[in-house]
Amino acid sequence: MSSLALAVRDSSTMLRRNLLHARRYPSLTLNLLLTPIMLLLLFVYVFGDTMSAGIVGGGGPDRSAYIAYLVPGLLLMTIGSTTIGTAVSVSNDMSEGIIARFRTMAIHRPSVLVGHVVGSVLQSVISVVLVGAVAVAIGFRSTDATAMEWLAAFGLLVLFALALTWIAVGMGLISPNAEAASNNAMPLIFLPLISSAFVPVGSMPGWFQPVAEYQPFTPAIETLRGLLLGTEIGHNGWLAIAWCLGLAVLGYFWSTAKFNSDPK
Repeated sequence: MSSLALAVRDSSTMLRRNLLHARRYPSLTLNLLLTPIMLLLLFVYVFGDTMSAGIVGGGGPDRSAYIAYLVPGLLLMTIGSTTIGTAVSVSNDMSEGIIARFRTMAIHRPSVLVGHVVGSVLQSVISVVLVGAVAVAIGFRSTDATAMEWLAAFGLLVLFALALTWIAVGMGLISPNAEAASNNAMPLIFLPLISSAFVPVGSMPGWFQPVAEYQPFTPAIETLRGLLLGTEIGHNGWLAIAWCLGLAVLGYFWSTAKFNSDPK
């Protein structure tokens, strides 16, 4: 059997292992998924009229307009929430001794990380679909988007999930236990709160606007809004792709270097 075939076989085995873990212990994924759903319901039904009045302008409160504005940011926050579970899972594997056992076996070494990454991306996609279904149920519509724009939006979500997953794997590898891994990965949830997910960057204090504008989430959110709602994308599309590729490459080399050098 060729080395490529062995890598694919072992990665598939590790992927199946991680999906079985997720199925047997769904509480972590469920808890992380509830955060963006609760924020969606909170901002739509509690703050929706007030927030929409500020965003729409002279037209007065328009909750449906705010739902459309809010959903792209919540979809990306969902990915950030889901990848926290990946950091915890990787940390558990490193601290419970299973990795040491894998290293004594004749398996493709990177397949352990590949299984985590692919499994996390699949879970992120499923979580995004569930949050999107809730959004549609409460009034989100994207009637003007073409099939190609929907496909591009889906591709961006998958690429963003891949990038954040590799970063989360690195965070899990440097964490001594699951609690530390969860804390280390919390910026993946906090960053959307200081992006354009809930309010336009222009409404923020001048000194804070560069922080919100040039972090990873804002360009991706604005690109999703452009694809699904027809707003102006501008330079945000290239920035979003650059952030995704940069984070994915950084996370990959960080994770593999740490995994290969870890003495455990």
